[in-house]
Amino acid sequence: MNSWQLILGGWGCMVVVMAALWAIQRMRGDAGIVDVAWGLGVGILGALYAALSASGDPARRVLIATMVLLWALRLSAHIAVRLMRLPEDGRYQSLKDHWGARAQWNLFLFFQVQAFWSMLFALPMLLAAQNPRPMWQVLDGIAVVIWLIAVSGESLADWQLSAFRHNPANAGQVFQRGLWHYSRHPNYFFEWLHWWTYVCLAAGSPWGGLALAGPVAMLYFLLKVTGVPPTEAQALKSRGDAYRQYQRTTSVFFPWPPQRGASE
Repeated sequence: MNSWQLILGGWGCMVVVMAALWAIQRMRGDAGIVDVAWGLGVGILGALYAALSASGDPARRVLIATMVLLWALRLSAHIAVRLMRLPEDGRYQSLKDHWGARAQWNLFLFFQVQAFWSMLFALPMLLAAQNPRPMWQVLDGIAVVIWLIAVSGESLADWQLSAFRHNPANAGQVFQRGLWHYSRHPNYFFEWLHWWTYVCLAAGSPWGGLALAGPVAMLYFLLKVTGVPPTEAQALKSRGDAYRQYQRTTSVFFPWPPQRGASE
């Protein structure tokens, strides 16, 4: 299969999957299932792209498929467990309230947008899988190090926040310990860092420079669209002045020592 067949075929599959999941969320009343499907969709598409890209080095293709599947399974499992334990994410509740009678139609469109983004964010894996240079290059080793740091960091950040939330004594409080002492969104930071893995692996591929679009697009979405803005709006709504103090003292994204006055 050529690149365009892989891209369009992957997109078509995600369109069908997201349509089915939209119907499921309509019955369950919880739109958070889209977050599980997005990560898993990127992982499966990325692995398929690696498996079917015959032009790239076989060892690198195996590495790419392994890393993207492990990343996707961890992320999707974490979100799925959260969905089972907690009520619908406040972000989706707010959207439904705002959309009113058009909520389900708008959610269908939203799910289809996620199908498109699943395909688009799998493209760096396709570019990396087409790299003909033999393993192991220096950048291959750097890619593995970045992946290990990113996935470990995001896993730790998610675990720390989950443990805090499941302690009833912490209800209504703002978590400011561990990695969250240095960034208000360390999970987002390490998620963004993860995408540099495929930039390194794509170096030497005919269109490898386009893999830079992965971390650039991810940074934009996390900081301006689906990440920080709705998450912080919900935190301000539920925690008020305590979260405003957290905003004043702690870096929004990149880990950095907090300003004086940060809670210990």
